[in-house]
Amino acid sequence: MSSPGDVPPEILNRLRPICRQLPESYEEPAWIGLRWRIRSRTFAHVYTPDVDRHPLYAPYEVPGQELVVMTFRVPVDDLLGLTDGGFPFFRAGWGHNVVAAVLGDHTDWTEIAELITDSYREMAPRFLAARVALRPPVG
Repeated sequence: MSSPGDVPPEILNRLRPICRQLPESYEEPAWIGLRWRIRSRTFAHVYTPDVDRHPLYAPYEVPGQELVVMTFRVPVDDLLGLTDGGFPFFRAGWGHNVVAAVLGDHTDWTEIAELITDSYREMAPRFLAARVALRPPVG
């Protein structure tokens, strides 16, 4: 069993190309897992939560899979539309526009690429966000 915060390589191998293509973004270790930032602002954070210590995550466990969660920002107007459908999305326990997604075999990586890009646009300076708006999404 891995320790809390360890993210399976197959998940990182999907997230890294999406995040790295965003202007001036960078990856760094977080207090748990890894995060991607633009300047000093986090636009994506992936980790394996300790469900025993944080039961908030228990309803989102997938039988036979380690629970991997990514948090990201969404435009406030999109928050309810994304989280009302339930799994794999839910509202994170902090921030007015933070959503969590359970990642695994069920993940639609094209959708995740779009959500990460939107999160980047929410957090990046306007001139950098505008550069991304002109690119086709990567997935």
